[in-house]
Amino acid sequence: MEENCVFCKIIKGEIPSTTLYSDDDFMIIKDINPQAKIHLVAILKNHIPHIDMLTEKGASILGKIMSKISHLQEKLGISEGYRLIINQGKNANQTVQHIHIHILGGEKLKDF
Repeated sequence: MEENCVFCKIIKGEIPSTTLYSDDDFMIIKDINPQAKIHLVAILKNHIPHIDMLTEKGASILGKIMSKISHLQEKLGISEGYRLIINQGKNANQTVQHIHIHILGGEKLKDF
């Protein structure tokens, strides 16, 4: 855990969040600045700033997240379709240096 990381503080319970799913490896919370009708964030519980720093275990957890999202579609309100986004680095506007996946859905999303 990183002392100044907002996601690490959420994981430790120091910052409140609306948690929709949690296990030993990751959690899914509601985004506080939604960009779609439903905007959730899946956060790894281990602090890993960037994808290029992933270990095999971290990559395995990302796969687990993808699988879990597909199994939780109905509960998350995204069964009509969803978009997954990982921002990597400053040119992609990664604002929190902790790997996380944005989950957008609940409506017809705009094209890029």
